[in-house]
Amino acid sequence: MTLEPKPLIQIISEEEFLILVQEASIGFFKAFNAFKEWPRHRGEITRKFYSNLIQEAELFESFLDEHGARENKTWARFTEYVASIRNLVKAGFFIRHLVDRYPFYHLRDSDEMKSRFFSDASEALAFIDRSVLNLYEECIDEARKNHLVVLPDSIDPEEFSEIEVNKRLPKNTKDEEVLDQEDRIIDLLEKMNTVARLMEDLNVVPTRDVGELKRLVPNRIDEKSTRNLMNLVHSIQSEFDTYIKSTPIEQKHESLKHLRGYISVPLHLLEAMIWLIHFYERHEDEIRKGEAKLVISSRVNKAELLSHIVNFCYFYSLCYVREGLKLSNEILATFVKTVRYELPVPDPLGFHARPSTYVSLIVRRYDADAWLIVDGEKYDARSVMSLLQAGGVLADKGYRTAVFEGDKRILDDLKILAEHNYCEETGIPDQLAYLRTERNSQET
Repeated sequence: MTLEPKPLIQIISEEEFLILVQEASIGFFKAFNAFKEWPRHRGEITRKFYSNLIQEAELFESFLDEHGARENKTWARFTEYVASIRNLVKAGFFIRHLVDRYPFYHLRDSDEMKSRFFSDASEALAFIDRSVLNLYEECIDEARKNHLVVLPDSIDPEEFSEIEVNKRLPKNTKDEEVLDQEDRIIDLLEKMNTVARLMEDLNVVPTRDVGELKRLVPNRIDEKSTRNLMNLVHSIQSEFDTYIKSTPIEQKHESLKHLRGYISVPLHLLEAMIWLIHFYERHEDEIRKGEAKLVISSRVNKAELLSHIVNFCYFYSLCYVREGLKLSNEILATFVKTVRYELPVPDPLGFHARPSTYVSLIVRRYDADAWLIVDGEKYDARSVMSLLQAGGVLADKGYRTAVFEGDKRILDDLKILAEHNYCEETGIPDQLAYLRTERNSQET
């Protein structure tokens, strides 16, 4: 007898699916029934409970997607509600994590800044919890329309009480030595500068104007750009933990412990922001049409959602990145190496406007000091006018080389520029690609 091969995908009836989804939904409903009752008895949702809600929502959403519920008329709306709940709960987890971990970040916040941050975080969490509850009610209504039995059972809230940790084991491990630590620290601090510049370039300022908020999200701030920022900040934190954390150099420089907090806070704010933007882009009715989107939009206040994205997540991300950059520059001052290089003068016209501008842009990028020295006289390499003046002296004396002194990072880039004859006949080399951006912004 020849056996017929089974199709890779078997179509089941909605009646058969109802039996399967009834079993698969138990954990989801138990968790969110407890969420529904939690505030009456226990106050704010704990990080541990958010984590459980995420797990149950993700498991249930995966089950629905695996069975094609999103493409089925009967179950599409229900699946959309489950997915939107999952997105918001994830944002809530990251904000709660920030609030709980705040004392361990060693931030230099003023009392006013700290109070404002906690107040805004509390408002954001209250909005998320309220929105999740609204969507869960829609989820229950839709489930019952589809003949899914929603049992009143719930998990035990005691299992998810946050345990306050105020006791630690003695620190007795040997601090690790990491080779080339100072160079790694300088590289890491420069990446902080890159993050700050990217965020500043977005030119986003806090606003309560709903029309302006809609113009900012997702036209200027979207999930893709936010995820790129988050990945960059995450890479900085990973490098910090690999090469700096728990090493002698961290013990020697107390400010490095503070810096870790100024990396972590923006990271978690951007993580929360990704899920709020994802919710807006994926589920809001103005972007994607559909009955479920209309219901979701009516149950989640759009103006509040956008405000928390811009005025809480993005605003505080930028605030802490700026403070982290200030701290980075303070730390850099203790690690910067001053060197002196003798470099060729631009051929054939010397330090006229174009090469002087490139030199100035390099110096300004690092926000550090460098000088062009002629016969003991120092000329500020940050200033185009000063370089032009030095160029005149070099030409008068017939010198074909010039001495530069300053931050090694600057002089290393100046050396590359000189090797390409200050871009007199060629384009900007890849190693100095940032000069294109700096030059274009100066021209505009």
